[in-house]
Amino acid sequence: MKVENDFSEQDRILKTFNDLNKYSLEIGIFGSDDSFMAMIANVHEFGMTIRPKGKWLTIPTKEAGDRTAREIPGLFKPRGVNALAVKNKRKQNGRDFTVMFWLVEEVNIPERSFLRSTFDEKEKDWFQFFEKRLNDILLKKLDAKQVWEQTGAMITKDIQNKIRAIKTPPKSGATLQRNPNKTNPLIVTGSFIQHVTWKVVKK
Repeated sequence: MKVENDFSEQDRILKTFNDLNKYSLEIGIFGSDDSFMAMIANVHEFGMTIRPKGKWLTIPTKEAGDRTAREIPGLFKPRGVNALAVKNKRKQNGRDFTVMFWLVEEVNIPERSFLRSTFDEKEKDWFQFFEKRLNDILLKKLDAKQVWEQTGAMITKDIQNKIRAIKTPPKSGATLQRNPNKTNPLIVTGSFIQHVTWKVVKK
């Protein structure tokens, strides 16, 4: 009696796991997609102190809206007030001017980590999810790239949920004055959260 060993299934499994190592997963906001959003992400993740090139930074008030100082005629600096204002035709709240911009020497944006903090909180869940998908590979339900894609989608969703949940440090008073109904410090228009994504990259 002749016994033959069939290693074809073993070879298939080894090849599949080798395929997993051919890919890597990148998560975040990519500068190649939107350099401005990538910069904003870095500021929120690590915090930053912003200083002016000249003497002052101009912080817009609700009255200024989305306009820059150059777009508002008649601006002047009232005596004793670190602000740029426009003249009123009549006094309002005891003043004959309306502040359009506050003048400050620096702005301190606090750290509001949404990437590192999510990894700290969810890393074990992600590994468990990944391990379960390996069984699907063995059962030929998924291939290596699909496992990475599903893992990337899960991680991205968790990061986006973290952004939605962040409440502290809160927005500054000046920022809240402009958008009093939007208290989440990382969400204004929703564009930032939509830029969080993943890429499966072949090594």
